[in-house]
Amino acid sequence: MWLEILLASVLGFVIYWFVSKDKEETLPLEDGWWGPGVRPTAGEDKSIRPFKVETSDEEINDLHQRIDRVRLTPPLEDSRFHYGFNSNYLKKIISYWRNEFDWRKQVEILNKYPHFKTKIEGLDIHFIHVKPPNLPSGQTPKPLLMVHGWPGSFYEFYKIIPFLTDPKNHGLSDEHVFEVICPSIPGYSFSEASSKKGFNSVATARIFYKLMLRLGFQKFYIQGGDWGALICTNMAQLVPSHIKGLHLNMALILRNFYTLTLPLGRCFGGLFGYTERDMELIYPFKKIFFSLLRESGYLHIQSTKPDTVGCALNDSPVGLAAYILEKFSTWTNSEFRDLEDGGLERKFSLDDLLTGIMLYWTTGSITSSQRFYKENLGQVNKHEMLKVYVPTGFAAFPCELMHLPEKWVKTKYPNLISYSYMPRGGHRPGPQRVWKDGCRD
Repeated sequence: MWLEILLASVLGFVIYWFVSKDKEETLPLEDGWWGPGVRPTAGEDKSIRPFKVETSDEEINDLHQRIDRVRLTPPLEDSRFHYGFNSNYLKKIISYWRNEFDWRKQVEILNKYPHFKTKIEGLDIHFIHVKPPNLPSGQTPKPLLMVHGWPGSFYEFYKIIPFLTDPKNHGLSDEHVFEVICPSIPGYSFSEASSKKGFNSVATARIFYKLMLRLGFQKFYIQGGDWGALICTNMAQLVPSHIKGLHLNMALILRNFYTLTLPLGRCFGGLFGYTERDMELIYPFKKIFFSLLRESGYLHIQSTKPDTVGCALNDSPVGLAAYILEKFSTWTNSEFRDLEDGGLERKFSLDDLLTGIMLYWTTGSITSSQRFYKENLGQVNKHEMLKVYVPTGFAAFPCELMHLPEKWVKTKYPNLISYSYMPRGGHRPGPQRVWKDGCRD
């Protein structure tokens, strides 16, 4: 029987190889208008305006009043995080948020880097732009665009930016010094949301490409995780000649023969190019499969009817916090669901977690951020069928929701020049997002 299965797999691979020979196609660049109403006949204002994050007593008082009126349901006995966010631990977060969290102080921290806005395709696009403070003589910084995902924001890059823009003062070589641009995806925090249906990752990629051109960069590097990985991939498919290098810590690889090898991989992993580390991270696949099912319920909701759940989340700060922070628990390590506190404070500070929540709450952007799922999922997109030929690096973190072996990544990114097994970390692996104690054994 195994021989028949193996022969069938080989035959399937041959058919796949002939059908999917490399074609260096690109996505059409096109154009768009996502602002309200009809596109004006006058040219778009291309000015870049300084922006500052601000707050007010009214905003803070409204938050406190809503927190004071919260209604919680007691958790089941010994349920920990198996039913979602445990309301007993949520009481601790609520108390800290209401009585100790200093939003004004966090606003000052947010403003430590220069913020800007500019109009592109009818939307006000927010971004931070950080230049090297101590550029070595005769050296030109490398422009780097870093793109976040959901439920993240530009803030998740704050702790890694100094290592990129000022490496020497942080114990690193200054051979590579970067000038960092971190935009907010339209509909997230301070970037204006689309007024029209159909605003997807390709439209976002085109807007971010126009942003880099507007900043004077003809060629640049890009990094993305979560939605940022898809947006950066689309940028490399739209304008490959402008992308000097692509780095990802996640990838959406749908057209892939190797996924068909999963049932046989445990016995014939070497035949399919799996390393010993790949085997450790993929198997037992039944466990990984059920983990994916357990963690993807939100995805189905947000890719079908995002506005319904958005009504509740946009009205309740505590509900919003529970919905988002539960992802920071299980997406850091799926085993954290066995802990009473979801393991949140093993890796994150409450100030950092609540700052991320406030970026959704104060801007009222949770619903528009969730719509990104509906606009991107549930239909066939041309970019899913296209490979990426720009030089690519990939970081494989051991606690990612689904491990991608190097062979898998190469099917989508043939010019993969770097593939690294990271020692620890999960779905969002910035320096503030790495779990110190490792994860899967």
